[in-house]
Amino acid sequence: MPRAPDWLRPFRKLHAHYGPQHWWPGETPFEVMVGAVLTQNTAWTNVEKAIANLKRARALNATALLKLAPAELAELIRPAGYFNVKAKRLQHLCAFLAEQGVARQPQRLRGKAPLPELRRRLLAVHGVGEETADSILLYALNLPSFVVDAYTRRIFGRLGLIAGDESYHQIQAAFVAGLPKEVALYNEYHALIVQLGKSTCRPRPRCGECPLRRNCPAAQSTQS
Repeated sequence: MPRAPDWLRPFRKLHAHYGPQHWWPGETPFEVMVGAVLTQNTAWTNVEKAIANLKRARALNATALLKLAPAELAELIRPAGYFNVKAKRLQHLCAFLAEQGVARQPQRLRGKAPLPELRRRLLAVHGVGEETADSILLYALNLPSFVVDAYTRRIFGRLGLIAGDESYHQIQAAFVAGLPKEVALYNEYHALIVQLGKSTCRPRPRCGECPLRRNCPAAQSTQS
């Protein structure tokens, strides 16, 4: 029977190489929620511009966002791309927070139900997919919900720890089964995965710069 992967080994190497990432960039739980929606299909620098616009308009809270006309909100978040779609998604999320009675204090959502039920409720919100829901749970609500993204598939597929075509749930379950269930660990691990994916393990990888290259079959094959 094959040995289970050591999921902590890549984390230790990445943490030693990059250091703490201090994620998620956001001053409040609601700002983190907004960022989780806006970062879909765009670079974080564009999200920062959109959030800065919301701050200048004094609209970075659920109550204010719900009062905005969709076109007005879309214009404020234009830098994030797909602004009409994302404006609708943001207002659906804000309506959900209002329905839960936490529009003014979104962090109180974590007390409304156990984590699996909160995740189910978030996934029922129009435009909130698994990665966005888990980002909200982990980074805005400080709950242990491991985030899987395209970088996770690429990096751990190249490492040979996953095939890469598994479902989101299957990949998430593999990490959860092999890691201590700790918010700080999940937080830092995902942030480090993003850092590696952005800087080194790109579609055209820079294997010579990668802190995981000695244990990576893909890196070894490029050197043979």
